[in-house]
Amino acid sequence: MARTPVLAAGGIVLRREAPPRFAVVRLRKRNEWVLPKGKLDDGETPRDAAEREVLEETGHDVEVHEFLGTLVYDSGGRSKVVHYWRMDAGGKPVRALMSDIREVDWLPLDEALDRLSRGYERAFLENVGPIALQAAANAERERRARLRVATAERRRAQLAEEEPVAGAPVVIDTPALAEARAVAEVPAAVDARTADLEPDQPAVIPEYAATDAGEVAEREHVVEVTAPEAPPASAREIAPVAAAVQPTPRKNLIERVRDWLRRAA
Repeated sequence: MARTPVLAAGGIVLRREAPPRFAVVRLRKRNEWVLPKGKLDDGETPRDAAEREVLEETGHDVEVHEFLGTLVYDSGGRSKVVHYWRMDAGGKPVRALMSDIREVDWLPLDEALDRLSRGYERAFLENVGPIALQAAANAERERRARLRVATAERRRAQLAEEEPVAGAPVVIDTPALAEARAVAEVPAAVDARTADLEPDQPAVIPEYAATDAGEVAEREHVVEVTAPEAPPASAREIAPVAAAVQPTPRKNLIERVRDWLRRAA
């Protein structure tokens, strides 16, 4: 009657270096170099057992990745079935080695193959080792690509926060503009009826109808509209220009009215 096989699990454990290195452990009892592995506890899944055994035998916390294969061999008259996963080891050990392990070493693939004491483990690692290396390289490229995408997304978000909202008014204020606004808000000093007059031409604005020439001098206001010689060069010159409309003295007004009446006669 065939005996029940022994179930075990372990890892093809890589450490990220250049080149990547594989973990091999040295047994204290037999002084052999083997791949890290161990038997399943009651109720334990092969994957969980593989992670636990690797932690105990290498001292490193690991990330468990894809399943690589199963190695079956005879051990003490019974078949031993060992399932292996690809794993990545952390930077430093997080615990001491279990008592059954004398030491752990990290070697490139070729050196790890030479170090292993058992021929069937050498044959297994020779087949799955390159697969593990390729999978690790692909995973590293994907990790870097995701990092670049995440960095670009963060940069776009920062730029979006820094850019002004489309259509939002941009307010620029200076002392000169404030002075210009104050001048523009002063009520116009000249009636709209003087808009078409030429510079230096008197504008007669009656308050009520005059009955004779004598009343004209008393009841009319005559103002002069004078244009500046050149447009104002800056906002500070607007205030003097706005004050260009000034009433003429009373004596000059009478003389102007008399001259106008003589010309009319």
